[in-house]
Amino acid sequence: MRTVNEVSRLTGVSIRTLQYYDRIGLLHPAKYTEAGYRLYDDTALERLQQILFFRELEFPLKDIREIIGSPGFDRSKALGQQIELLKRKKEHIENLIELAEGIRSLGVRKLSFEAFDTKKIDEYAAQAKASWGATPAYKEYEERAKGRTKEDDKKIYQGMIDIFAGFGSVRNTDPASETAQAQVKKLQAYISEHMYTCTEEILGSLGKMYAAGGEFTKNIDSYGGEGTADFAAKAIEVYCR
Repeated sequence: MRTVNEVSRLTGVSIRTLQYYDRIGLLHPAKYTEAGYRLYDDTALERLQQILFFRELEFPLKDIREIIGSPGFDRSKALGQQIELLKRKKEHIENLIELAEGIRSLGVRKLSFEAFDTKKIDEYAAQAKASWGATPAYKEYEERAKGRTKEDDKKIYQGMIDIFAGFGSVRNTDPASETAQAQVKKLQAYISEHMYTCTEEILGSLGKMYAAGGEFTKNIDSYGGEGTADFAAKAIEVYCR
């Protein structure tokens, strides 16, 4: 566990910003001490990395919270975009260095402005940003979220917790059993009713994400007991197959 001061030094994110992220529900610490101090684990730091990536793409904090919190969030896609963006920024910096060294070595004025052009970076950032709001599932989720109150969101969230608790109660049985498969069907129907149309393709992707480690796995296991996320993923795999 790391204190908020340690996280600030490690990441370069100010303490005030970390406190603000906590207040708006974007990044909660793993726990609080009895004195009320924030403590962050590796899962929280992983989420912070994802937040900083989206900040690089100039996403509003409200959109980042919705995207990362969405069941359809694709961590691999985000990482791929981050790598590509960093490569383009690296190329841009190398061009600036080459220009500066050329001017210094020649000792004369070198009137070139190509190295200052950030068009490639800007275009890619815009494309990456658009891709997160372009999927039908996300658009449907966004549309349904309009007009919902915080109380509505809490009820929906509690419904998901109850479903994963249901998976937990049968996690020591066969994932292909009638009871486990009925629970998968219940999950799919719940997502379709409250979030977006959950096709078998989307459901299969969710299953893989549940068991992939990190925040989703940890949260699901906290609702249903250790091994619940992995069991749910296996049951979903059987259901979709």
